[in-house]
Amino acid sequence: MTSPIRPAEVDRSSPVPLYFQVATRLQQLIEKGEIGVGDRIENEVDLAERLGVSRPTTRRAIQYLVERGMLIRKRGVGTQVVHPKVRRPVELSSLYDDLRTADRAPRTDVLKLEVVPADGEVAAALEIDLGTEVTWIERLRYAGGEPLAIMHNAIPVDLLRLSDRDLAEHGLYELLRRAGFVPRIATQVIGARSAGATEARILAEKRGASLLTMTRTAWDAGGRALEYGSHVYRASRYSFELNLSAG
Repeated sequence: MTSPIRPAEVDRSSPVPLYFQVATRLQQLIEKGEIGVGDRIENEVDLAERLGVSRPTTRRAIQYLVERGMLIRKRGVGTQVVHPKVRRPVELSSLYDDLRTADRAPRTDVLKLEVVPADGEVAAALEIDLGTEVTWIERLRYAGGEPLAIMHNAIPVDLLRLSDRDLAEHGLYELLRRAGFVPRIATQVIGARSAGATEARILAEKRGASLLTMTRTAWDAGGRALEYGSHVYRASRYSFELNLSAG
């Protein structure tokens, strides 16, 4: 099989470490499906020679991806792709939008859709009175046929009417935009915790497995709170990507 990795894919003049350049290129090829799940990565010696880098550099790049759950080393087999982990840029978009853009075949099971009185957390986030009715949504989001995230959202009940079919076929932000409510600014908190028994069962993980958490409140340009979300993601299949610059 011809390797999709070309020799001219490291930049020695770049301040980015060579191992990280190699790891990033491998990750891109895996995420695009050019190196598929179950495929073997060519051995360190051949890969190092192809890229013109040292074997320790190549070994470090591969180990970087092993530690992030994308590759696994098997005795007698070599290094194989385990899963194209989803990387999500931290920007104002929905998970559905990001998965569709990445061609990751998003699918949604709607677990709950009902009108409920806002509890303290939801009321504070949406800047409404305690007990005000909100539309409460619980969904299980899949990527490429595998469960990826459990998503809880609350939106003001007067924004739009939703059906299970709407939420199964479209992302929440897409539905908000269609109704004329465009999220323009948000606050977001990212964290981590261990999976409880129910979450582990739904996400096909072991109890106590690492989960990424994200809470977000989004507003429109006029400052009206549009949605509050509290989500958990499989850390073995998902990460957030941040682009930082000096101000």
